[in-house]
Amino acid sequence: MIGVNPLRIGVLGAARIAPSALIRPARQVDGVHVTAVAARDRARAEKFAAKHGIDTVFDDYRQLVESDAIDAVYNPLPNGLHGRWTRAAVAAGKHVLCEKPFTANAAEATTVAADTADRVVMEAFHYRYHPLAGRILDLLADGAIGPVRHVEAHLCLPLPRFSDIRYSLPLAGGALMDAGCYAIHALRTFGPGEPAVDKAVAKTHGAGIDRFMAVDVRYPDGATGRAIGSLWSARVLEVSLRITGETGAIRVLNFVAPQIYHRLTVRSRNKRFHERVPGQGSYTRQLLAFRDAVCDGAPVLTDAADAIRTMTLIDAAYEKAGLPIRQPTA
Repeated sequence: MIGVNPLRIGVLGAARIAPSALIRPARQVDGVHVTAVAARDRARAEKFAAKHGIDTVFDDYRQLVESDAIDAVYNPLPNGLHGRWTRAAVAAGKHVLCEKPFTANAAEATTVAADTADRVVMEAFHYRYHPLAGRILDLLADGAIGPVRHVEAHLCLPLPRFSDIRYSLPLAGGALMDAGCYAIHALRTFGPGEPAVDKAVAKTHGAGIDRFMAVDVRYPDGATGRAIGSLWSARVLEVSLRITGETGAIRVLNFVAPQIYHRLTVRSRNKRFHERVPGQGSYTRQLLAFRDAVCDGAPVLTDAADAIRTMTLIDAAYEKAGLPIRQPTA
């Protein structure tokens, strides 16, 4: 689809994340139009379309993904439906921007990845596309803190409404699948190689559902890491990253949505400084990257192969914590 203009995107479901993750950014990205939506309840889809200026409402997900009137699909459905509808969209010749986590588990991610063919399939770890992530990687590559010895990432959010789908095991919910997957991905992004899970401890709400998860990992060179994610715990709100090296440390407040506010602190043996990294919002940068991949063949940082590695760690953490690996929604 190189050269397509405009890129017409359809939305699966009237999800709360869609306006901030796609619809508002699309107004700032040239050559991208959100043109269609489908939901299980057509009335809800029609209300969503009217509110956000979307022209076309489809009766169901299948009708949307198979429509010749769209080029790409945004998939913010519940976790357990991500894999099924990403595969359906790709089979219909569509590109896909899929919300994290990519699938219910690593086996499903592997199946989806095998079917991507020549379509662009991007997992929506939007923080990875903000210049802040690039700046952190540049500092590490330049040896600002020496060889990395420990990486710790926290994403803890207050969600006391336990009827929320993020607490649903049949929909592949849980703290690690929601907030925690950002922390897991950050360990992979900023650590010295691909880690393996040593230990995981969960606090639960109901059978099999983690409301808090702490995951300890080890890297190939012996460095360590810890990912903490929660939807309800004593850590009510915390979004942070700390990378400790042999000669210093990098600390980041709010690495996930730096456009709201962030603070990057670098400390080494002979200096200490603070930075804020300017740039468009992370969702806008992500949509730009998606457009450029579809229209110009640009590379994707969070592709299906990357998603398999993240889901493998998540599966291992659930096993170590004595909780079930998530399954696709029947």
